[in-house]
Amino acid sequence: MRNDARVIRVVRVVLGGAVAVALASGCGTSSPDTPATASGTLEQLAAKAACTPVVSTDSAELRQANCTTKDGRYVLATFATDRGQREWINGAEDYGGVYLVGRKWVAVGEQPVVTALHGRLGGSVETGTVHSGHH
Repeated sequence: MRNDARVIRVVRVVLGGAVAVALASGCGTSSPDTPATASGTLEQLAAKAACTPVVSTDSAELRQANCTTKDGRYVLATFATDRGQREWINGAEDYGGVYLVGRKWVAVGEQPVVTALHGRLGGSVETGTVHSGHH
């Protein structure tokens, strides 16, 4: 259960005040103009997104950074495993937010920022649902 508590703690840090994010996007959206889904290290993905990452978590399972670009602020996270990524997303989506999801990486931010990132990194857009029982 220690790992579950850590996931919840990371989710709370990532989303902080972002629970009020607009939740109007579709799930898994894509368009013909969307590039192939990017891959690489946290630093490589950040470079493709025109961000200088400020790393906040650096562990074997999860690397996470805060990014700020002309489009706004977001969190970029990379994962050691697909399973770790899916568990993180499943836990995080309970807190709401908009997620750009690629293979072993996620970007979390407000809708306009995620839309801009989608045009640079590809991936699919997922939307979380706020549940009133979370504090």
